[in-house]
Amino acid sequence: MSTSAGPTLREATRVWLRVGLIGFGGPAGQIAILHQEVVTERRWVSEDRFLHALNFCTLLPGPEAQQLATYLGWLLHGARGALIAGTLFVLPGVVILLGLSALYATVGTVGPVAAVFAGIKPAVLAIVVDALRRIGGRALQRRGHWATAGAAFVALFALAVPFPIVVLVAGLIGWWMPGGSEVSVPAPTEPPSFARTIGVLGTGLIVWWLPIAFVATALGPHHLFVDLGVFFGKAAVVTFGGAYSVLAYVGQEAVSGYGWLSASEMLDGLALAETTPGPLILVLQFVGFLAGYRLGAPVAGLMGGLAGSLITMWATFVPSMLLVLVGAPYVEQLRRHRPLSGALSAITAAVVGVMANLAVWFALHVVFGRVDRIEVGPLNVTVPVWSTADPLGLALAVVAMVAMLRYRVGMLTVLAGAALAGLLRWFLVS
Repeated sequence: MSTSAGPTLREATRVWLRVGLIGFGGPAGQIAILHQEVVTERRWVSEDRFLHALNFCTLLPGPEAQQLATYLGWLLHGARGALIAGTLFVLPGVVILLGLSALYATVGTVGPVAAVFAGIKPAVLAIVVDALRRIGGRALQRRGHWATAGAAFVALFALAVPFPIVVLVAGLIGWWMPGGSEVSVPAPTEPPSFARTIGVLGTGLIVWWLPIAFVATALGPHHLFVDLGVFFGKAAVVTFGGAYSVLAYVGQEAVSGYGWLSASEMLDGLALAETTPGPLILVLQFVGFLAGYRLGAPVAGLMGGLAGSLITMWATFVPSMLLVLVGAPYVEQLRRHRPLSGALSAITAAVVGVMANLAVWFALHVVFGRVDRIEVGPLNVTVPVWSTADPLGLALAVVAMVAMLRYRVGMLTVLAGAALAGLLRWFLVS
């Protein structure tokens, strides 16, 4: 697949902002939207390079879709492009969820806003299906690739194996598969070097921890804001396996360990994060907001919530971008080595299985109000609660798929129509 001439930084910035505004649907939806914007519509990045970047980001701790946006920004415009892409990917969601958190804490209702976002989610499912079709058609070229993708899907959906393990095993198997060949690729945007790595790592660590150190100096080492910064900073670099592995750890510690919020409030925050643009990990912002909101004088209420929210987001997303900035040049360089091409193609096939699992998970949550898990021996399967089926959600998803896949209606038009449908539904039933 050929790519067009690279965009200017201003053109790319507009696209990153748009992706941040319409980045609904969790990692499956966001990866699909990035693919649609950067590969399918504008051809700024080739399919192979997109998948290679996705392979790497899947293996990292933290939100993989945000890291993929950071990587793509780096490919196009170096470190400056990476910082812009990674920031704009989450900024709209941060602003929206900040407002929803304030409404939740003060008024207790976010009905109309949540209704708009709930209407958009079925339309995002159509984007996910289209991206899976395109990426799968490109990545699954041999029977071995189809088998790898199928095995990855079964391991994730039916056995609950963490997907970094699935991808790593696929890479090890692919290393021994025949057919690897040297790949001719452009030189990395920023060639790897020891001096560059040390410089980026040192600068990133200072930027990451300096605000937290300043707060500790001003307010004391055991202040709530310091606890938030340290706790979420550690969570950002030790939790592999996507947003839900992070949430399982954070939910236990934030509720039982620190007492920042109740279990029911954690579930409410997750529901809000699922309906807003940006990565699902934005629920951590909700945790930080409620903790700061309930802080005693002199910093309490909305100002305390704002401070808690911002320091939580800083500690969560700065390290995720730092990992990409440090590792991306080496990952690009690896594409030039013959022994790795078989492993990379197998990882790409496994990532298709990962995306298929995310798509099924997302579809279940669009069509059903609640899902359960059935555990029988090694099986650990997500199943819908049929009594919670949402016919309107299913209808919106089908209409969106037909509009996009059959009639090629534009993505933004479909999302706007779905948002209006969600709002109309709220007015009719409220």
